[in-house]
Amino acid sequence: MREILADVDRWLLRGQAVALATVVQTWGSAPRGVGAKMAFTAVNDIAGSVSGGCVEGAVITAGKDALVSGAPQLLHFGVADETAWDVGLACGGTIEVWVEVLDTAVYAFCHTLIQANRPGRVLTVLRGPADLVGRKLAFNQAGQMVGDLGAWTETATAATQSIQTPQRLWLNDDIELFVDVLRPAPTLVLIGGVHIALALAAIAGVLDYRVIVIDPRRAFGSAARFPHAAQVIQAWPDEALAEVALGPETAVALLSHDPKIDDPALQILLSSPVGYIGALGSRSTHASRVARLRQMGLEEAAIARIHAPIGLDIGAKTPAEIALAIMGEIIKQHRPLTDS
Repeated sequence: MREILADVDRWLLRGQAVALATVVQTWGSAPRGVGAKMAFTAVNDIAGSVSGGCVEGAVITAGKDALVSGAPQLLHFGVADETAWDVGLACGGTIEVWVEVLDTAVYAFCHTLIQANRPGRVLTVLRGPADLVGRKLAFNQAGQMVGDLGAWTETATAATQSIQTPQRLWLNDDIELFVDVLRPAPTLVLIGGVHIALALAAIAGVLDYRVIVIDPRRAFGSAARFPHAAQVIQAWPDEALAEVALGPETAVALLSHDPKIDDPALQILLSSPVGYIGALGSRSTHASRVARLRQMGLEEAAIARIHAPIGLDIGAKTPAEIALAIMGEIIKQHRPLTDS
């Protein structure tokens, strides 16, 4: 959803009707996963993608029909390997795409959640009684809702509350839902505003990570130095981390190479639920770090959570290459969480 917001906002300001296509299921090979979105208008403005190939053309045609009729459609595309490239399914496979007129009230609700970096769910009825198909319900953790599924509203919210990834769900023998999950943007916390951190902040920003930089040193921890960062905290890690929500979708890269900065941060992070902890330094540097952490009383299982030397082994030498290696390792660690 995030990738289409700016374009959809612009189209709505111009008073244009918008169609929305969402991948609701894939089998075999598919370039885009379940939940991928494409928005478009009747005058061929396009944002996002559902496959990367000629599937888009067929989806846009169906979407233009929906803009005229108001009726949503569930589209099925299946291809064999020899024709796969023609429709954007690189190794063959099948996708199903739901095409509808954008529900502006649900969109506005989701927009607010995304801007606030808060989770939510959007339920769409794919199959069921004629008066229910296409109806939508969006809700957040606080219980606020937009839209309704009639008599099924309470049952549907209860059944989907704990779902963490976009998926289809049969509510009963007759009613099938698509559950779209809005997750907070992944966060990358950089402890130490060193040269590698500059490149890493830029790369993470391109990948839609929310970047937070922590460094007590004025020369390193300044907002002017990190224009890509959502937040720069000029404080020692034990103070700064109290201001940061540390969860499974948070990655932390310790880059200062200074035990006075890194060690207090590790004491906090290793008892937190963050999804990734990496620390800069050679193997000998990390061995010294491990010895210090043991003296502090940290358990071996906690210490083993540290990725060190940090980053994938790609032969990186320059700060930008090291930053790329670190980001690659973070994505590798984070991907099972989003695909589960």
